[in-house]
Amino acid sequence: MTARTPTLRRRFPRNFAVGSAVVSGSALLPLRAMADVETGGVLSSKELDNLSQRFKVSFEHGVASGDPLARKVIIWTRVTSERAGFVPVKWEVALDAAFRNLVRAGIALTDSKKDHTVKVDVSGLKPDTVYHYRFAVGRTVSPAGRTRTLPVGNVAQVKLAVFTCSNFPAGYFHAYREAAKMEGIHAAVHLGDYIYEYGRDGYASTDAAAMGREVLPAGELLTLDDYRQRYAQYHTDADLQAVHAAMPFINVWDDHEIANDTWKDGAENHDPATEGEFTARRAAALQAFHEWLPIRTPDPRRPQQINRSFAFGNLLALHMLDTRVIARDQQLEYANYFGAGGSFDVARFAADLADTDRQLLGAEQLLWLQQQLAASGATWQVLGQQILMGRMNIPAPLVLGQISFSAYSALVYKAQTAPATLTPQEQYILAQPAIPYNLDAWDGYAMARETVLAISKALDKNLVVLAGDTHNAWASDLLDYQGNTIGVEFAAASISSPGFEEYFPTENPLAVAAGLEAIIGPLKYANTGNRGYMVVTATPGECRADWHYVSTVKAEDYTMLAGKSLRTLPGVANRRLMPV
Repeated sequence: MTARTPTLRRRFPRNFAVGSAVVSGSALLPLRAMADVETGGVLSSKELDNLSQRFKVSFEHGVASGDPLARKVIIWTRVTSERAGFVPVKWEVALDAAFRNLVRAGIALTDSKKDHTVKVDVSGLKPDTVYHYRFAVGRTVSPAGRTRTLPVGNVAQVKLAVFTCSNFPAGYFHAYREAAKMEGIHAAVHLGDYIYEYGRDGYASTDAAAMGREVLPAGELLTLDDYRQRYAQYHTDADLQAVHAAMPFINVWDDHEIANDTWKDGAENHDPATEGEFTARRAAALQAFHEWLPIRTPDPRRPQQINRSFAFGNLLALHMLDTRVIARDQQLEYANYFGAGGSFDVARFAADLADTDRQLLGAEQLLWLQQQLAASGATWQVLGQQILMGRMNIPAPLVLGQISFSAYSALVYKAQTAPATLTPQEQYILAQPAIPYNLDAWDGYAMARETVLAISKALDKNLVVLAGDTHNAWASDLLDYQGNTIGVEFAAASISSPGFEEYFPTENPLAVAAGLEAIIGPLKYANTGNRGYMVVTATPGECRADWHYVSTVKAEDYTMLAGKSLRTLPGVANRRLMPV
């Protein structure tokens, strides 16, 4: 084999390690050479470009950035190539969109073992600075993206765009498109359900064929190739590409990146008898997640551990949590508490909810969170996590589907205006206790919630919890068992997954939301009929949430709908929701 054989396999010369910077200051140094590792020979830049052109590559899946720090950020792309071996990919980071003022550049290798995805952890950047980035293989250049590093010191304002539950077959990603237009966003926080694992005959797919959004592969996701193909399809969506190119993402998974209602040893949507070992499916799902998203993996030996913190100067600390994979015990189910005669075992249910051994975060992650909260002096301590923490206790007949919202509201009105006319059956319904509506949320792990709230209270922190998962928008005061207001929760509506309007098609969503606000004490806001996203804006004087909605996800034409705005103020006496 001669010195000119263009085989690229294991490493670069010492000065050209994968992902290394090859600039000094803002002046681009020439990409002089890359080694032929089989012979020790060297290829010139021109030869490298010629070699790359023969790979017949394209950048069909856009670009993305993520996990920004003050002086570092991940940049990402995926090379579409039929080549199984290594593909060399140039990357550039600049201060201007024309890429005249380059500050970092280098070469990264990718191959089929990582699904031809490229992730570079670019270092040596300046805080609170907007950068532009792109990739190239030979003369084939990717779209350009824009990212931003985190601020340090005294910070006047931080803006976060918050997303959750982006379901490709359920509808168009209009909310992504609108968020991509926003100015001044420091980062996007995606709270999970970035993809869904169902096949074409599964959840929320009724209109998919008509919209041209049937999923790939056609079946449910089980293998690494399945998950990779689904991520690849999502990344062909123009609106998703636009929002990734506009701002850095901070991602965490929920359940559907793996399977519905995932817990540490299984999932509701997994049958070991027909779908194999859950650990194998989970490993495949997590590998694809790390490949296809611009996330900085804290420990490559433990891909299931993705809790990490981001400091926005002295103003805001964002702590991303895992409530699914690391430690979650299996969800409780109401069906398991009904006796043969249909009676509900209230005592056993209450005892299980109060079990201090039931885990959601796990001891290791909880200790990490406590240490992060204690060490941070930021005004706002924000938890980026998947599921509702606010108490959502609803009359049992509603939770168990024994009566509709409108019928129950009519009974309440009747009890208030003409109580003597109530029948014994109606009196029985009204006498039933309120129980958690969603045992997959923190309501099903009550003592784990109490522990987190107690830590925040003891450390005297201004706590703001971000949540997704339910597809509906919510805002709640966070109360401990003693009734103390510890902080607030802002929950985003879904990008496209259907909300309560699908589960209660005969109900008026406005009436449902109003009824829930009246029934649930800590709940201050609900929207159960619109899809969209949320913007959280923090200043030294307040932390505010603004909800933005789209009129439809079922048609290409849509309008924007005005949403609610709520805020909280710092200080022990002010940690509650109030109008703007």
